[in-house]
Amino acid sequence: MMEKMMARSVRLLFAAAGMSAAAVPALAQTQDAPMQRVEVTGSSIKRATAETASPVTVINSDELLRSGKATVAEYLQTLTVDGAGSLPASFGSGFAAGSTAISLRGMGATSTLVLLNGRRMAPFARADDGQKSFTDLSTVPMQIVERIEILKDGASSLYGADAIAGVVNIILRKDFTGLTVRGETGWSRYDDAKQNKASITYGQGDLDADKYNWVFNAEYNQSDELKAADRAGRDWIGHGDIRPWGYGLATQYAGGYITNGAASAGPTGALLNPSTGQYVALPGCANFSTSAQGDPRGGCVWHQDQFRSMNPEIESVNLYTRGTWQISENLQAFTELGYSERKTSFTMTPGATSSTVVFPGANGGPNQLINYGSGILMDATHPQNPYGQDVRLRYSLWDLGPSVRNGKNAFNRFVVGLKGTNAGWDWETGFTRSESKLDLAWTNMINMNVLNAALSNPASQFFPYYIGAEAGKNSAAFYDALRRTATSHSTTRLTTVDFKASRELPVALPGGNIGLAIGGEHRQEKLDNPSLSGSENGLINSSYTAAFGDTKVSAVYMEALLPVWKTVEVTGALRYDHYENFNSTTPKLGVKWTPAKNFALRGTYTEGFRAPSAAENSVLSQAVGSASAQDPVRCPTVNGVPTARPGASQGDCSVSVSSIKIGNPALKPEESKGYTLGMVWDPFDGTSLSVDAFKIKRENEINPVSYAEAAASPTAVRNDNNLRDANGAIIPNSGTLLVVSGAYRNSSFTEVEGVDMEVKQRLRLGDYGRATLGLTWTHIHSFLRAESPTLQYEFAGTHGNCDTSNCMGTPKNKVNFTASWDIGAWNFSGSANWRDSMKNIRYEGAPCASQYANGTVAPGNCELASFTTVDLSTRWNVSKQFTLFASVSNLFDRVAPLDPLTYGGMSFNPLDNSGAVGRYFKFGAQYKFF
Repeated sequence: MMEKMMARSVRLLFAAAGMSAAAVPALAQTQDAPMQRVEVTGSSIKRATAETASPVTVINSDELLRSGKATVAEYLQTLTVDGAGSLPASFGSGFAAGSTAISLRGMGATSTLVLLNGRRMAPFARADDGQKSFTDLSTVPMQIVERIEILKDGASSLYGADAIAGVVNIILRKDFTGLTVRGETGWSRYDDAKQNKASITYGQGDLDADKYNWVFNAEYNQSDELKAADRAGRDWIGHGDIRPWGYGLATQYAGGYITNGAASAGPTGALLNPSTGQYVALPGCANFSTSAQGDPRGGCVWHQDQFRSMNPEIESVNLYTRGTWQISENLQAFTELGYSERKTSFTMTPGATSSTVVFPGANGGPNQLINYGSGILMDATHPQNPYGQDVRLRYSLWDLGPSVRNGKNAFNRFVVGLKGTNAGWDWETGFTRSESKLDLAWTNMINMNVLNAALSNPASQFFPYYIGAEAGKNSAAFYDALRRTATSHSTTRLTTVDFKASRELPVALPGGNIGLAIGGEHRQEKLDNPSLSGSENGLINSSYTAAFGDTKVSAVYMEALLPVWKTVEVTGALRYDHYENFNSTTPKLGVKWTPAKNFALRGTYTEGFRAPSAAENSVLSQAVGSASAQDPVRCPTVNGVPTARPGASQGDCSVSVSSIKIGNPALKPEESKGYTLGMVWDPFDGTSLSVDAFKIKRENEINPVSYAEAAASPTAVRNDNNLRDANGAIIPNSGTLLVVSGAYRNSSFTEVEGVDMEVKQRLRLGDYGRATLGLTWTHIHSFLRAESPTLQYEFAGTHGNCDTSNCMGTPKNKVNFTASWDIGAWNFSGSANWRDSMKNIRYEGAPCASQYANGTVAPGNCELASFTTVDLSTRWNVSKQFTLFASVSNLFDRVAPLDPLTYGGMSFNPLDNSGAVGRYFKFGAQYKFF
């Protein structure tokens, strides 16, 4: 494909930068500032040095902006500490679609506490997986970020008992002066997936001279929708049909095929022949599907890439302002106002006649389940029914059109506070009010009552509903009655009052004076997440998912710094949280020993506590999601290989199953213990090395019943296309797996063990400027989830845990390598991001999760290949006021490996999204007026 003019312009800008750097000596460089490793996130005590016993990663604004990433979330999700449970913007079919989140250590977004300027934000107004409450990173403006601090050992004792996996503290500018405008545009090598971004930042006032500072930032982002079909020429990317790469017919994004006694919904419709017990497709397939056919049973094969988005259309606005007033020498007042509005649109597939929906019974009674696949029949008198009696059908309503998921999330945050110094104490107090509002609208949902009447009731005004090739005979009035736009309005609210104070006590130890901090807070969270309209009674083709609740928490904490010797520092913290039904006391202990100026050993011990959320323990809350599972009845494991039984199909070895997750008032809180042990070492001038081992064990973990366990339960709901034994007798309860269920429960534990390593090298190059090299490596030694003492799953190095979020897997190793070179007015930066290969199994010891059509394991050797991308960026300071910048992501246009198991991306893993989009260019400019 020919490059467009703007793509060539970016290439020429890089080339010009290289020629200028080679031909023009750099100006004299200033000496490098002392290398800064950590900040004070994780401690409330001010220190002469910012380095503590806790491992902290600090990302400054320059690193963030030159990365070429469009949002804070997009950058954070490239870090090696991010893992399974992370929510990328591209996951448009998930519960919390339209949001973004980070999952430290793969423990889930609900165990990662995200702070803005050290304070909480209201969680996104729809829980991930219907259960996991989290902070939406999309609400954070990127241009005004000063730095991001990631505390990797947990901080439950200071920020909240739920900070089990760690803390991400995003700190915005507080003292900006001047007026800066910035704009950028981006496009892929295919001249699509375009992004546009503009921001303006204004600040005035000097705290020392004027006694005030005020800063305002406005940011606008727009991203075009990227359809799966737009990558039809990029190998397997975006293809639902992966038969050309050796796979069978019944893969997860295929439809319309017919199996023994069953059929997947197709655009022509298929009717069950009562004399043979087999489905027969109606004619006209060539008018609909663009997929190659080849179903031996004559189905109309189609694939979801004909409709689905790969990345959603996004439009967002972020507004932020902060004012600071120096009332007196020892008293300062501040306020923050933030507003974010984000609209997303994601195209799904058309609905079908054979939905299975779940909704609560009357007055909170037992769940009701409707299997429309067996309940909706085509009447014997229907003109398209050749059998003379009522028959079942399988039909995908292409004539109605695909469903589009439209979301609008409006987030607001208000903070007002005072800080000062009195009697030797540095203190701060604040009031925070934050709210997230989410409006969802799912178009082209089906009114199942109208559908049923139009197919099976000759007395209905809409009978007969002509399907497939004859759908043109239907009236517009019928479609108006059939079509529903399902809506919901969800809100979450957070109100917090907090106070903290610290001082150095007049009590000296051999290493110095004792430091002390105290603090407390009271917060209230309210959750009101109703289900989509029509799902509360089974009227539409969607199950009921809702959560309601009100949580109040009061907490106090204390922290002490004990410099017991000049080379040994001990920190201890203790927090007490009071919930309505639970109490917790969570300690933290840290030790740092510095036997030499350039070497230190450090270690921490932390405890955490997470009370059940409203989505988990309320009888009014329930969620219905779906994931793939191996059906142990129709596809048992034989000699280590999932093998379909006679009458079943290979599709039963990885079948998409609905799961009902029900609130449980008897839940106990989660409790955790975390350990780190490491060192920091500066062996040479400009060299910094840190290595930290970590272990987090979360007990009484709140989880739904695993898909694997629920699939084997006799309570699982199945279709009635039962298998037959060798004598022809029906095997009871052996039909196609449809729905599994179970209340949330306290599992035994999850335990994660691994190692982080960070290396930085700064180089002084004389006339050729200066450079910085960096390497970050995270190794997951073990990721063990135990449902009981006898039922345990090891996920490290595998494609699991597929029960959560988007089934991206748990690679054992992730590495980021970065390089930056400053010479004169130019900066050149590059990064290489590598993730390890993963076994294509659901957990260690499980059989291969995917097979080729010939029955051998897939992909090759049952392993998802490793993946590496390289990104480059450059910046040219044309003058003190004017800057040009450009970047190329996925420089070598690497194609993401084919992943047949994940549901987070169509045939590619969401970890590898840049390899699906392809080489991507960005170009922009910034001007500072004063």
